[in-house]
Amino acid sequence: MKRTKIKQALNASSPVDEIVIKGWVRTKRDNKGFSFLELNDGSCLMNIQAVIDHTPEIVAALERIGTGAAVAVSGELVASPGKGQQWEVRGKTLEVIGEADQETFPLQKKRHSDEFLRGIAHLRPRTNKYGAIFRIRSELAQAVHKFFADKDFFYIHTPIITGSDCEGAGEMFRVTSLGAGSQEPADNDFFGKPSALTVSGQLSIEMFSLSLGDCYSFGPTFRAENSNTPRHVAEFWMIEPEIAFADLADDMDLGEEMIKYLITHILDNCAEDVELFAKFVDKTLMPTLENIQKEPFKRLPYTEAIEILKKTKKEFEYPVEWGMDLQTEHERFLCEEQFKKPVFVYDYPKTIKPFYMRMNDDNKTVAAMDCLVPRIGELIGGSQREERMDVLTARMAEMNLSEEEYWWYLDSRRYGSAPHAGFGMGFERMLMLVTGVTNIRDVMPFPRTPKSLEF
Repeated sequence: MKRTKIKQALNASSPVDEIVIKGWVRTKRDNKGFSFLELNDGSCLMNIQAVIDHTPEIVAALERIGTGAAVAVSGELVASPGKGQQWEVRGKTLEVIGEADQETFPLQKKRHSDEFLRGIAHLRPRTNKYGAIFRIRSELAQAVHKFFADKDFFYIHTPIITGSDCEGAGEMFRVTSLGAGSQEPADNDFFGKPSALTVSGQLSIEMFSLSLGDCYSFGPTFRAENSNTPRHVAEFWMIEPEIAFADLADDMDLGEEMIKYLITHILDNCAEDVELFAKFVDKTLMPTLENIQKEPFKRLPYTEAIEILKKTKKEFEYPVEWGMDLQTEHERFLCEEQFKKPVFVYDYPKTIKPFYMRMNDDNKTVAAMDCLVPRIGELIGGSQREERMDVLTARMAEMNLSEEEYWWYLDSRRYGSAPHAGFGMGFERMLMLVTGVTNIRDVMPFPRTPKSLEF
């Protein structure tokens, strides 16, 4: 008989005469003449209880079963007399699919620290918290694609291996086919030039925005920063839309609409899992998300943001001066204390932004924006792109970037250039926002961090 997922069984509208449930044992309680098994198969947060009478065959199977074992129970789905559960399985047969050694299985206790679970990332999805995180992650990814599909955006797969440094920072993982420690010139390497894992798909997606119109990419990106903060990992996922014939205001409109859409989608489709985080991880989660949904985001020029930060009596670790990049403490103050809602800070100094951002008329700032949200700080970073060839090449010269290296990018300004804008949203940071989780490592299946590559 075909297996029924526990989520389907728990949502049944009536009893079922014959049903097969397969899952992992959360608890086993033996009574005289019968046993209770709590089973979970990952399809939902809730377990289902199986009540099984002791027969010689079942007793023999029960002796092999402990927490973590994989089993199959066949029987009837019946109304449960217990509190908090509508249905249970009245088991007739019990099959042990995979045993779990009770001496070594690490998930025996009901609660473990996040730090402990990071060391067993291959097993932590079996816990309630991490099972919920990764169900939400899956649903959020689907929501991203639905949001853009409903707006007639095209999904573009941009390269993971690149010869261009989008950010101009140089903190990239190099890719080579040459042997370890090889002194051979890059000309002898696979691509005939230095190559690296991409830090962003933006430059590539711009080419498609100037061809197909509204486009987006959604994929892995890599940064070789030796950073051990709760907000940084070496491999993460970025959502990068690019909109044609658009300016910075259009860019901020799209970012705000997207954030509100994704929150609404998760609250509508993952209510049970989100409730777990609202109860046990962050008791302010629901008010925070509801406020983001209903309130228009604040839009604040960078210069005004600096003035606000300098006038406040709050002491910051990093002193505030015009021309600096905002630190997380500054970002969180603006959205959590000053305005108590998400804030778009825009028109940043050109000296702290990449070459492709559109120069403003003051020749000091560029049409860049960051969207700051509570608990996270920066969630979105974007800009109107520089579409004027003369201004773009002048900026590249200022930053010592080779026109020859970016010849293909400059072609898009030679042939039918047009205003366009876009942004990057950190997918994991969006997950942190909707769950209240404070460490990015805890919303990634297998986090990649300095000195950590175990899974």
